[in-house]
Amino acid sequence: MKNHIFIQTMNINDKSVLEMLNKLIAINRLNKTQILQMVNLVSISNDFNDLKDNLKWESFKSFHQNI
Repeated sequence: MKNHIFIQTMNINDKSVLEMLNKLIAINRLNKTQILQMVNLVSISNDFNDLKDNLKWESFKSFHQNI
């Protein structure tokens, strides 16, 4: 019998996820580009902390590509 690992990611359609994203947008005063980036990263993030790490990584990566 094979072992299956199921990793649940955040669901953009979940009310609690949407509320959290709205709070992040308001608190951090995100612009359109940052909001779109965050929405794209939700689907690959496991939880709020993972989303924050992914956002930091994407910001770091974008910064270094523009140098």
